[in-house]
Amino acid sequence: MTDVRSVEAAEFRLAMRNLASGVAIVATGTGTARRGLTVSSVTSLCMEPPCLLVGVNASSETHAAILANGCFGISLLGSGQENLALRFAGGAKGIDRFATAPWVQGVLDVPLLEPAIGVLECVLHHHQMVGTHGLLIGRIVATRGGDGDPLVNFQGALRALPQA
Repeated sequence: MTDVRSVEAAEFRLAMRNLASGVAIVATGTGTARRGLTVSSVTSLCMEPPCLLVGVNASSETHAAILANGCFGISLLGSGQENLALRFAGGAKGIDRFATAPWVQGVLDVPLLEPAIGVLECVLHHHQMVGTHGLLIGRIVATRGGDGDPLVNFQGALRALPQA
């Protein structure tokens, strides 16, 4: 069905504002080579093997670093971490993004936010380009749970979603 036209980007963006999604930081690397960015496109993919899917803009430093390193960490953000989400969404660049919060290196030697409400460490299982983004399928090799209320992106704003 290649003859059916796509909607305009602005129309798509407006429609997707009504889909609430969790906010996370995807990060990779060590020392001054650490790179990361904020995403709201993380989803569980399958249980055998345990995998997740994340979309990352191919023009970002983080996308190139993940491909080079072959692994990445996902830090799930909670309420009160809005400033950190904005910092990793473009408020700072490169290694400077990591300066204002406590980070630890995981079992894959990827940066993980210490006060995250959850973390997942992934080996890059598959990469596929679609338009402007790389779809990264990560095979999950380690997780850590945490406490707190989740941070969500809804109608273009970061919001705290209270636990039930």
